[in-house]
Amino acid sequence: MLKQELEDGQASLADPHFRADVLSGLEARPRAIPARWFYDRRGSELFEEITRLPEYYPTRTETELLRQTGPELGALAARGAAVVEFGSGSSVKTPLLLRAIDPAAYVPIDISGDFLRQSAAELGQAFPGLPVYPVEANFLRPVPLPEQVTGMPKLGFFPGSTIGNMQAWHAVNLLRAMREWLGDGARLLIGMDRVKSPDVLVPAYDDAQGITAAFNLNLLERINRELDGTIPVEAFRHVALWNDDAARIEMHLEAVRDMAFTVEGRPFEMAAGETIHTENSHKYGRNGARMLLRAGGWTPIREWTDDNDWFALILCEAQPLRVAP
Repeated sequence: MLKQELEDGQASLADPHFRADVLSGLEARPRAIPARWFYDRRGSELFEEITRLPEYYPTRTETELLRQTGPELGALAARGAAVVEFGSGSSVKTPLLLRAIDPAAYVPIDISGDFLRQSAAELGQAFPGLPVYPVEANFLRPVPLPEQVTGMPKLGFFPGSTIGNMQAWHAVNLLRAMREWLGDGARLLIGMDRVKSPDVLVPAYDDAQGITAAFNLNLLERINRELDGTIPVEAFRHVALWNDDAARIEMHLEAVRDMAFTVEGRPFEMAAGETIHTENSHKYGRNGARMLLRAGGWTPIREWTDDNDWFALILCEAQPLRVAP
């Protein structure tokens, strides 16, 4: 009885948006759960491991671009700007940006509270004179910025090609929302991954050590833990594939046998070979990236890419909107 009461209490504390997305996603055909729910504490830790894998080129490529462009970024950023990062600060990339532009404040926004507070504390120690105002929120919904940065010029920072996880219409809506939150005249530094050979892309999402597989499967562990699920995690395998028509990597969790399970008491069945679609990672050519940004209300003003043209950093500005050509 006590064990059941504890489990019921834990389930009642689950994020209601997480619960709704999981239940509706498992009922949908095809089944799909949004990638943002990867990032509980364990998921965030696993993703940090992924960024250090030899196959995972985006992080090291973007990091090197930040190192190379630091002086130019410092000259292009407004003095006294507040850096607003969409996602908890990377232990490597964020300090490079902060050192380059010497901001007046830093505002990290992330859905994973524990990871957010940890990264904010670490950056606070590394930059003792910098005011840090962490905001625990899902930035896919309206986010009020801290009043302490009101009136400061804003530089949004959206690294890691996270924009690629979204369908184009969703990405445009998010970019428009960022423009509204940051205000006219704000700038946005965004990472965008380029289209390239599947021989490079697929291993980046299906590494030899199995870290990405663990990251994907951890979503099921989270469902079992937070939503009183009975999903047999061992009955699923990680799948990563290149969808050329959609110009994206897809990640799925594939059932290796027929099964039945419950989530918060609701019954589900899956047959062998069925999948739960857990992530898209869209890749953009130069023109496609610029069209996406302009549709979101941002005017590209400077772009940097590596020698292989595998990854791009794009600096944009929220210029006055035009209603005529």
